[in-house]
Amino acid sequence: MGDLGSTPLLYAARPALELDGRPEENLAIGLLSLCVTETTEGLFTCEAAFGNWGAADGGIGFLYFDRQVLEFGRRLAVDAGAGDAAARIFEGRITGIEGRFPQSRPPELLVLAEDRFQDLRMVRRSRSFEDMSDRDVFTSIAGQHGLSTDLDVDGPTHRLLAQVNQSDLAFLRERARAVDADLWIDRDTLHAQARSRRRHAEVTLTYGQGLLELSVLADLAQQRTRLTVSGWDVQAKEGIEREGDETAVRGELDGGHGGGSVLADRFGQRPERIAHLVPLSSPEAQQLAEACYRRMARRFVTGQGLAEGDGRVRVGTHLRLQGLGDLFDGRYYVIEVRHTYDLVSGLRTQFRVERPGLGVGR
Repeated sequence: MGDLGSTPLLYAARPALELDGRPEENLAIGLLSLCVTETTEGLFTCEAAFGNWGAADGGIGFLYFDRQVLEFGRRLAVDAGAGDAAARIFEGRITGIEGRFPQSRPPELLVLAEDRFQDLRMVRRSRSFEDMSDRDVFTSIAGQHGLSTDLDVDGPTHRLLAQVNQSDLAFLRERARAVDADLWIDRDTLHAQARSRRRHAEVTLTYGQGLLELSVLADLAQQRTRLTVSGWDVQAKEGIEREGDETAVRGELDGGHGGGSVLADRFGQRPERIAHLVPLSSPEAQQLAEACYRRMARRFVTGQGLAEGDGRVRVGTHLRLQGLGDLFDGRYYVIEVRHTYDLVSGLRTQFRVERPGLGVGR
């Protein structure tokens, strides 16, 4: 259940499955468990376990070892949830098949699948990109893998970017972090979008009404009042120093208190210098300083929870959590989701969230 009334009181919790675009009702009936995992860095994964013993070829035996139904490379899609909470939660290709032979149950078959980022994960290179922006790099690498792009990222043109013995996926993740962007693939389109501008649907969960469990922590241990990035401008032959502070996340505070402000108020100024980054221009240094501050600031308030199965809860969703009191009520950003199904608990949605601001309280 998501928003109150979005899921019927009685509904079939079992997810629906497709293989190569065709519904597979018999396969779904044999589904024993499912786990779909998403993160902000892309490469969504799926693990699905099926009963693998029954009537086959006029007798009793293994159901799927002939690879006629479950085969490497086949496109697997999963739909889950009911009512307004129904949505497609995974689409990718089968990359692994595992036989399980438990002592106290009939044989099972576990299928492993990954989305199209699997192509980029398996290609490792050393090369350089000269006089290109991050948008140009995303477009170039996506084209090499037959992907279209939907990009909304900022950043200057770089004199040189080096990919050194990295997979294409690892390099894109590195560049996405540098420009404060989330990275994901939808069908055959690579998306990279600055988090501050990502507009995903908002879902409301209320403690006791859809939201089953939640733990949420506001922690100043890793917060700083400002971050400084230093580098060297080769063309101007001079040092560079740029700062990021709470102004970088002001639009995400929703009237709450940011970790930097609380830290300064209760403990005083706590600046920090980042030494391992070496920007080669002032715009690059400013971009890195602000991106690093945002990543740190957003981890001020973090939580993990369990909800009734809701296919709308995806990485990038804004969750409005209610019933938690003044400090922790409000909007959070989903950074990891795990949709699970089994024959005991049915469909459940586990999630991790974060935000840079703490509620005002009374």
